[in-house]
Amino acid sequence: PALLIFLNLVVTVPVAKTSESLGIFKEHILIRLICGGLPAFRDSKLFIKDLHFDGVPVRIYLPRLPSASKWRGVIFFHGGCGMYGVDTFNQLSNIYICRNCSLVYFRYRLSPECKYPAQNLDCLTAAVHFLKTAENYGVDPDRIIVCGDSVGGTFTANVCQELANRTDIPKIRAQVMIYPFLQALNFNLPSHQKNAFTALLSLERTVRYMLKYLNKDCSLKEALLAGSHVPESVNLKYRKWINPDLIPEKFKQDYEPPIPTPCVPQIHEETKELFETRISPLLAEDAVICRLPEACIITCEHDVLRDDGLLYKKRLEDNNVKVTWYHIEEGFHGTIGFFGYRIFSFPSSSKIVDHAVNFIKGF
Repeated sequence: PALLIFLNLVVTVPVAKTSESLGIFKEHILIRLICGGLPAFRDSKLFIKDLHFDGVPVRIYLPRLPSASKWRGVIFFHGGCGMYGVDTFNQLSNIYICRNCSLVYFRYRLSPECKYPAQNLDCLTAAVHFLKTAENYGVDPDRIIVCGDSVGGTFTANVCQELANRTDIPKIRAQVMIYPFLQALNFNLPSHQKNAFTALLSLERTVRYMLKYLNKDCSLKEALLAGSHVPESVNLKYRKWINPDLIPEKFKQDYEPPIPTPCVPQIHEETKELFETRISPLLAEDAVICRLPEACIITCEHDVLRDDGLLYKKRLEDNNVKVTWYHIEEGFHGTIGFFGYRIFSFPSSSKIVDHAVNFIKGF
């Protein structure tokens, strides 16, 4: 398994991109095929069952040991750019997390076959179902935490925002976002510049995958990187929330402010989805943000998305939402996928999972 995951992340992505450019295999299909060949993991201490919540496939992990009280529950949204199922990449971390709780792993529909916002809707639908039926699984409905990595962090933020004003279901107790993608307005923040060519998730790959996820032409990539999709009026409106000036100085070493680029109306029209809170939760109004549950945000220094997490942390704190923040200096985007793979596991992988588990244990 260790060798397989190493080959997956180091070899699969560039090979898949080349395969697509040659017309052999679509990139996302090849990555799914290889990821799907990874071995499954089981734990004798857990009862693992595949179910459907209002039509959405989920995998539920339940502790076999009896409990004097109801378990806390964790809803987990996986990463993978909304296009990959990456079940096996997260199984070991899921098993570790749920030794002190019940965990539901959501297998939302994938893009590009299922067009956006099918993924968000699946996450929301299944989350509501679980909140309503938690007691059927021995879970305390008042102790449910939502968690996700990468785009799963996007879904975590969005689901919490969508449910913030609902009074007909139990409230989500807390949210955990692990190196989340939270905005698509500015791709010239300090972390974008510093980590533009970082392995696994470069800046180019971030924008290209986002366009693929939305079923958009990847030729729009350069315009988005330059900021040509954002009208001046939109920039002015959201500058109070998305602005390199809001990033702490210690994270801005060698940062160079970009040269402003005029908006191209056609590009803006073609990419309007990027301004929706389903894609950019950072754009939610204060009236929503102030009602969100307590949060844990985990960022990594060597991650192109680092500053998304830093900006969301500030937004939450400015609205009096309690935030627990962990920053992994040696961490990189996708590191949680290496958790538990012996010699291929990184210290940052264990740190992230441990931080998430310790936060969850507090509820």
